[in-house]
Amino acid sequence: MAALAEEQTEVAVKLEPEGPPTLLPPQAGDGAGEGGGGTTNNGPSSGGGGNVAASSSAGGDGGTPKPSAAVSAVAPAGAAPAPTAAPEAGASHDRQTLLAVLQFLRQSNLREAEEALRREARLLEEAVAGSGAPGEVDGAGAEAANALLSRVTASAPGPAAPDPPGTGASGATAVSGSATGPAAPGKVGSVAVEDQPDVSAVLSAYNQQGDPTMYEEYYSGLKHFIECSLDCHRAELSQLFYPLFVHMYLELVYNQHENEAKSFFEKFHGDQECYYQDDLRVLSSLTKKEHMKGNETMLDFRTSKFVLRISRDSYQLLKRHLQEKQNNQIWNIVQEHLYIDIFDGMPRSKQQIDAMVGSLAGEAKREANKSKVFFGLLKEPEIEVPLDDEDEEGENEEGKPKKKKPKKDSIGSKSKKQDPNAPPQNSLFFFHRIPLPELKDSDKLDKIMNMKETTKRVRLGPDCLPSICFYTFLNAYQGLTAVDVTDDSSLIAGGFADSTVRVWSVTPKKLRSVKQAADLSLIDKESDDVLERIMDEKTASELKILYGHSGPVYGASFSPDRNYLLSSSEDGTVRLWSLQTFTCLVGYKGHNYPVWDTQFSPYGYYFVSGGHDRVARLWATDHYQPLRIFAGHLADVNCTRFHPNSNYVATGSADRTVRLWDVLNGNCVRIFTGHKGPIHSLTFSPNGRFLATGATDGRVLLWDIGHGLMVGELKGHTDTVCSLRFSRDGEILASGSMDNTVRLWDAVKAFEDLETDDFTTATGHINLPENSQELLLGTYMTKSTPVVHLHFTRRNLVLAAGAYSPQ
Repeated sequence: MAALAEEQTEVAVKLEPEGPPTLLPPQAGDGAGEGGGGTTNNGPSSGGGGNVAASSSAGGDGGTPKPSAAVSAVAPAGAAPAPTAAPEAGASHDRQTLLAVLQFLRQSNLREAEEALRREARLLEEAVAGSGAPGEVDGAGAEAANALLSRVTASAPGPAAPDPPGTGASGATAVSGSATGPAAPGKVGSVAVEDQPDVSAVLSAYNQQGDPTMYEEYYSGLKHFIECSLDCHRAELSQLFYPLFVHMYLELVYNQHENEAKSFFEKFHGDQECYYQDDLRVLSSLTKKEHMKGNETMLDFRTSKFVLRISRDSYQLLKRHLQEKQNNQIWNIVQEHLYIDIFDGMPRSKQQIDAMVGSLAGEAKREANKSKVFFGLLKEPEIEVPLDDEDEEGENEEGKPKKKKPKKDSIGSKSKKQDPNAPPQNSLFFFHRIPLPELKDSDKLDKIMNMKETTKRVRLGPDCLPSICFYTFLNAYQGLTAVDVTDDSSLIAGGFADSTVRVWSVTPKKLRSVKQAADLSLIDKESDDVLERIMDEKTASELKILYGHSGPVYGASFSPDRNYLLSSSEDGTVRLWSLQTFTCLVGYKGHNYPVWDTQFSPYGYYFVSGGHDRVARLWATDHYQPLRIFAGHLADVNCTRFHPNSNYVATGSADRTVRLWDVLNGNCVRIFTGHKGPIHSLTFSPNGRFLATGATDGRVLLWDIGHGLMVGELKGHTDTVCSLRFSRDGEILASGSMDNTVRLWDAVKAFEDLETDDFTTATGHINLPENSQELLLGTYMTKSTPVVHLHFTRRNLVLAAGAYSPQ
């Protein structure tokens, strides 16, 4: 901020992010490192004399700024102890300045600050008697003080914070800082007279803060400093280029320096990392102030702090440079718009940084991945499996009928013993952490069939790869937008751009509807084959078409019991269809925009949906309204997936992050960054410990859920990875892509010997081995069919599906 007077004593009223006494507990770490968001160190001093700070502390990443009475006055070395040492005219001017500041503090109800300033300036009570109440300064001094006060308050743009209790109705003046972090040095909080619209409040932070012609020089200076620093620091500090470039450009545009903004963009946009090119393309379209108000990308940059993870040594190097150069412009942006997550230890290498960055808001804060996650599986109810006649004959022939008794429970270890990492449950009453539906008789029969199938399952591995059966949709004219297969692999459903959902039977058993009510009344309900008798043979066919949506169908999911089918559409609804009558039972309305994906819980009853409105919603089939709303993504939620224990939901977004949400309380417990493009596929390992994600960057990333770390990277696909699925025993990971290939990966080898020590967990120093080729077990190409969906049968046969796309 420019000096208020030309004399030696310089008075600057500003909001400082620190200063005793504070109203919030101090956070660990230095500066913007760990805690309140944004740096908490004082910015470069602009020299001069006394430094008067009316402090306002904004807790964390938002909330109402709370004033704290902290005033510091720093006299320069060799400065006169009192204004009377200056010439008479200067003394008069200094006195007017002090009176103006005192009056400002008085109006702002900062009594302690006023008293402290009075003591620091060594003014006698008689000398400042005129400042006892606002407006009591007389003569020329009053006019000068009022003029100076008006200059101070008028030059203080910024978002108006919510009025504290008791001040809203009275219209009292409140000094407020940015709602998302500490205010920049050299700025005074705005006068909160009336509420401003959210967008205007957000944009106002970009009010003029510096000479527009100097922006290129500031950025070039920092760029030169970083490029000339040691290799170990250069990689970490280079992370600053992109967020600084964006915010400096937006400030120029907002303040209507269009020519300077255009020149700045053209000069430096080529220096940014290639994975930000899509964002830069959007940014280049913002050339006028009016363009910014309705642009979601711009608002994302402003409202969410860009997270950088930097070692303490690199951070101190940056801080020292900005102080020496007195580069207030860049320091202001660092304080207001960035969250610097500082860690102790060696700086990360370029390879380690590149593996983790790329999302819309930088890396995830380490604190975001420290919550306890119960990733273990739930204890299965014990169900006895009756032996088939074939089994008994085989045993009798061998004369050892007792040998096959272990087949009684094929999921032995799962149901016999409680997983220590599983969600807590009351074993006596079988109460789960979240309410789950009780098993029906039909569910128990299905589990018995599943156990029998499991005994015939092929044990997969590098020397025993699965067969792949590909279902090709012909004449779909690129209209196939969603596919799902039932758990027992008997039905396949496709969602299409013509608003229909089509269900096929892939077994000789045809699809039949239930008879009409009049016919059902004639059936003997006590007969053994009652389930067959209620079906109408006249309706038997291999295909059923479900009409109801009014836009393309982007998601489909069968219920575990195969009685229901979910579909999500561009029309903003999720529909529940009965597979007994092939009619729509419910239309769930909550999303305001297209719903990109939906999926049933592994236990049925619950389902999740995600869409263009940037949120995922948790539903229950018997509720019209969502039970939970998972909000936090900065762009579309493209894909959703339930954890095998149904206590968590994973969402993949166009903001290039994956989030894990706790179903019980709706909290986000994991944020995974590393993809360089929108995420389109998710899958959990059968044991619930790992997550695999695929995106438009063609990479498959592997994550350890318990530690919150990336543990693997699979490279090979050349286009978007649309589908991922683990084999039933978790030994093989299959990936399907728009590059018309299915690839099989060795999951056992990928997850062995993981680096999950305390240091790795604390700092995020991950060392991903370049072993994609070693892990790749096979690549299977289609003629010209993108792979939309993958499924492992209960015997570990791979089913793949996609629509033929003629070149």
